[in-house]
Amino acid sequence: MNNEDLLDLTAEIVGSHVANNSVSVNDLPGLITSIYDALSGLGTPIEVEAPVQAPAVSIRSSVKAESVTCLECGGVQRTLKRHLTTAHGLTPDGYRAKWNLPASYPMVAPAYSVKRSEMAKSLGLGRKPGEMAPAKRAARRKLVIVT
Repeated sequence: MNNEDLLDLTAEIVGSHVANNSVSVNDLPGLITSIYDALSGLGTPIEVEAPVQAPAVSIRSSVKAESVTCLECGGVQRTLKRHLTTAHGLTPDGYRAKWNLPASYPMVAPAYSVKRSEMAKSLGLGRKPGEMAPAKRAARRKLVIVT
């Protein structure tokens, strides 16, 4: 806003206030100044610092064999990706960046990952089409000659 607009608005507000309220002559300059200052301050944005958030648990103790703990809320999960997107609106990369975590930080509990891997291998997943699982060798039996 330019200075003329501010003066016009200040005059309108002061005029309306004085018409409906009793204001002493000595208080009028202070009223005009306070209204002008308030209007001129409306155009400048106020910078608010975001509070520094501390993790709910220590980063070192957040990964256990059976679970991964969310640093945002402290929730214990087997997999973090879905929890982060639904509860906190974060992607795994955004989560790692926010908490300064390495790219190798797991989003899945280690034991759960091993369990899923074993299950996939037992179902034959991850092989090329037509490729068979290696045949298990049968134990050799000794030939017994009966006489």
